[in-house]
Amino acid sequence: MPVWLQALFWGTLAGGALVLGSALSWWWNIPSKVVSLIMSFGAGVLISALAFDLVDEAARAGGLWPTAAGFLAGALVYVGANALLARRGAKHRKRSGGKQPSEKESPGSGTAIAVGALLDGIPESVVLGLGLVAGGAVSPAVLAAVFISNVPEGLSSTAGMKKAGRSAGYVFGVWGGIAIISGIASLIGYLSLQSASVELVAFITATAAGAILAMLADTMIPEAFEEHHTLTGLIAAVGFLTAFTINQAGN
Repeated sequence: MPVWLQALFWGTLAGGALVLGSALSWWWNIPSKVVSLIMSFGAGVLISALAFDLVDEAARAGGLWPTAAGFLAGALVYVGANALLARRGAKHRKRSGGKQPSEKESPGSGTAIAVGALLDGIPESVVLGLGLVAGGAVSPAVLAAVFISNVPEGLSSTAGMKKAGRSAGYVFGVWGGIAIISGIASLIGYLSLQSASVELVAFITATAAGAILAMLADTMIPEAFEEHHTLTGLIAAVGFLTAFTINQAGN
């Protein structure tokens, strides 16, 4: 399979986990505490991937300063964009409870939630394409981390969308569209940086990593803590260990 097609395929597959989580939540009434525990696990998985597969590898390949600058830039851009979307009704887009506003309560919130979900998913997809640039193959640990974390993201957010009265067409249109865009983002990440310097690749990788960590702190961890805070830390630790084990097995 051509490498560019691999980038498109893996990005779409990882984004497809959002559709899987959404379908599970739409057709079955999953208790909020179960959603919270799954979200905790997904957060731990992503934190491990950030530490061992993205930031560490970026620093080793491109140096500390490009990595640090990119990481901070990614966090700043994400937080700024997220703050703007929160004002439009997307603040609780990953919440499984009844906190998501309906379109009647907050006109335009549906669009804001869709854009917010896209904002959350793009950095994860870009790093898959960058992995092909840096190593010639997608990192199994990063792919597993993105896929595993996307399932609870889609699951939790869809539960909230249902309670806000949004239609099946809207819900699956959002997640299906994001899955396709995720594949395109991975492809763009690969095609645009094939001849880039190692410093630039490190900067872009760290930028995505910073955005992902900011996303975790702003959206996933609050949902995980809200419903089942007594076990959030333990389940997140299990998720971290799972991703770390995958990382070590691939080395």
